[in-house]
Amino acid sequence: MKSSPLNPNDIPSVSSLRDNPCFDTDSTIAALDVLADDGISYLLPYAQFLSAERTSNPALEKEPDAPPEKILIHFARADVIVLGCGLNTLERAIQKYELKSVKSVDRRLAAMLKTHVAALTVTLTEEEA
Repeated sequence: MKSSPLNPNDIPSVSSLRDNPCFDTDSTIAALDVLADDGISYLLPYAQFLSAERTSNPALEKEPDAPPEKILIHFARADVIVLGCGLNTLERAIQKYELKSVKSVDRRLAAMLKTHVAALTVTLTEEEA
């Protein structure tokens, strides 16, 4: 897919954490809204949150341009994999149940963002019959 040049009007303001297009926070929410890279939106309830793990991205060994960090977020019925950089901000928001939404944004914006989400995948767990 050929990428188009960035339009200056499409470049987000990053004057504060609240202006980051990758995520949003809110202390009064009950579910995390995940917009996966396949375009499907998932609402995952914090009541089903099990754990989260932030590590370096193992893909760095084979692909030097891969996003440097990975967060694996476990819910009772789904796993969310977030790849990017500066993901400690997301980790802190998850810890407080304040991460409202998360989505990936174009890699060309990474240099302007302290926290950049490069890729998101959601794997749903099949319900036992």
